[in-house]
Amino acid sequence: MSDAASLSIPPLSIPRRVINGRLTNPVGLGCMSLSWAYARRPSDEDGVALLQRAVDLGYDHFDTARLYGQGHNETLVGEALKGRRDKVFLASKMGISLSGERRGVDCKPETIREQLEVSLRLLQTDHIDLYYMHRRDFTVPIEDSVGAMADLIKEGKIGAIGLSEMSADTLRRAAAVHPIAAMQTEYSPWSRQADIAVIDACRELGTTFVAFSPVGRGALANGVADPAGLDEGDLRPGMPRFKGANWRHNRALIDQFAALAKAAGVTPAQLSLAWVLARGDHVVAIPGTANVAHLEENIARWDWAIPADLAAQVDALINHETVAGHRYARAMQATIDTEDFDTFFELAD
Repeated sequence: MSDAASLSIPPLSIPRRVINGRLTNPVGLGCMSLSWAYARRPSDEDGVALLQRAVDLGYDHFDTARLYGQGHNETLVGEALKGRRDKVFLASKMGISLSGERRGVDCKPETIREQLEVSLRLLQTDHIDLYYMHRRDFTVPIEDSVGAMADLIKEGKIGAIGLSEMSADTLRRAAAVHPIAAMQTEYSPWSRQADIAVIDACRELGTTFVAFSPVGRGALANGVADPAGLDEGDLRPGMPRFKGANWRHNRALIDQFAALAKAAGVTPAQLSLAWVLARGDHVVAIPGTANVAHLEENIARWDWAIPADLAAQVDALINHETVAGHRYARAMQATIDTEDFDTFFELAD
């Protein structure tokens, strides 16, 4: 573990990156795990304390969503940023709805406006710097949804428009209506679908690429010993690459990845983050955590540039042809608009 706990602000030598004209540090904070998707969530008091610690450390980009805990996460972020709102580039998302076990997507113009008003109230702010469509609503033309969000920019309620888990074609259609400040997609050494077209399209259009789950949902950070032992409510045991023979195969890759990190003098999480950030100066990462030690670890070496030979070793070791299992189950993947590889293999248990 590094001496990150002694940090108060990041070194001035860190290369900052631009989102909608605003300079931010290259590693932001995904806030989801404080409220949703992963088990062993902290108390509200501890969650707020972690978010405030993040600001103290120099995190200046927070990412939340209406989905995360059905408002719980936005509420935590709002509490944590009281009196400090100006220190953080704040992003939230709308569009995914839950009703019991049923999950849907609604990006109709009227729904976008309704959901924004709820988010503004919970976040205790009068504007959100970056507002995303969380997923593509295939029942509504993307042009209509973007047009509604452009109206919110004119009203001063949001600063910029973002898309999440959408294709390069959808991005171009959206950008023809209004500039798109950010595209958010899962991206790490073992989730590379954005390499097909989206990262290049973002570079072409001046759109920041925001990588969520940049440490492989904890797998590339030595954060998952045995998926079967994760607590009830954790989403990972239901994901193909965390199951049975797939996981045993992937675990061997993860162990080799950790050995590369150790030889380089960094942690596996730091190696994964550096790999992501090396993909382009228009790329930022938003690892999430509910653990203060991990929060500090993720910031401690964000000024470390991965050497080209080490990046090549990571590329050869972990990629879409060596990882067993898709990132999502088939039913979930059918709802995603991103391009995808057709070469994932599944191992029989």
